[in-house]
Amino acid sequence: MSQVTFTVFTKPWPALPIPVLGEMVRGWGFDGVELPVRPGFQVEPERVARDLPLAVNALAALGLKVASVAGPADAQTVAACAACGVPVIRTMVPIGDGGYMATVAQTQAAFDALVPLLDRHGVTIGVQNHCDRFVCNAMGLLHLIGKYDPRHVAAVWDVAHNALNGEDPEMALDIIGPRLCMVNLKNAFWRRTTGPEAEDVQWRPYWTTGPQGLASWPRAAAELKRRRYAGVICLPAEYTDEASVNRLVAQDIAYVKALFAGD
Repeated sequence: MSQVTFTVFTKPWPALPIPVLGEMVRGWGFDGVELPVRPGFQVEPERVARDLPLAVNALAALGLKVASVAGPADAQTVAACAACGVPVIRTMVPIGDGGYMATVAQTQAAFDALVPLLDRHGVTIGVQNHCDRFVCNAMGLLHLIGKYDPRHVAAVWDVAHNALNGEDPEMALDIIGPRLCMVNLKNAFWRRTTGPEAEDVQWRPYWTTGPQGLASWPRAAAELKRRRYAGVICLPAEYTDEASVNRLVAQDIAYVKALFAGD
């Protein structure tokens, strides 16, 4: 199997104690997790310095790595991640009322201020593309983070959001591949939410399993393998059928491991 690490974003299970959560995801075959550092979850932002090390140690006792957190890119979180060996803080960049260019300038100013801290602590901010009013595709990521050393600010490529924006995986990786710190594998397709007579047609993503959406996981895996990617593959465990999340994520980790098996 390619030298990748498989993790799962634990957002669907905010109420599970960390040891129970760890036993569950280990049973599915994951190597580690991405933990939310958000209000209402096992690690909350105001207690990150205390609770993140506790979570990391509890998961390490089960042989699981915390490869990333999804939380605020601030000094407190950077220091907490450094203290317990979490290498990546994943974030996304919504476009503010001032528009795209103003958002990029403001975000880069915030990153500029954090770079000395990131360098000192050995922590990376991973910026994920997201459809709709966010930095949404590979070229947008490159425009935002291209000025930075990838040790400090790198890309988290989300194949589903990439496909929802109509970008081929091979082209996306040609643009952003050298700056990857993590890959998100999930899938979706656009589903119409208004009737056929509507004057203002509305669509929204329907989140589904790996084989079923717009993103070709086989093409993404083949291109990552061709480029000898050896980083983290995270399954965000996002499904519109939330009641079936455990069954669906178990199917998806088996599917993706088969795609990355062999040379």
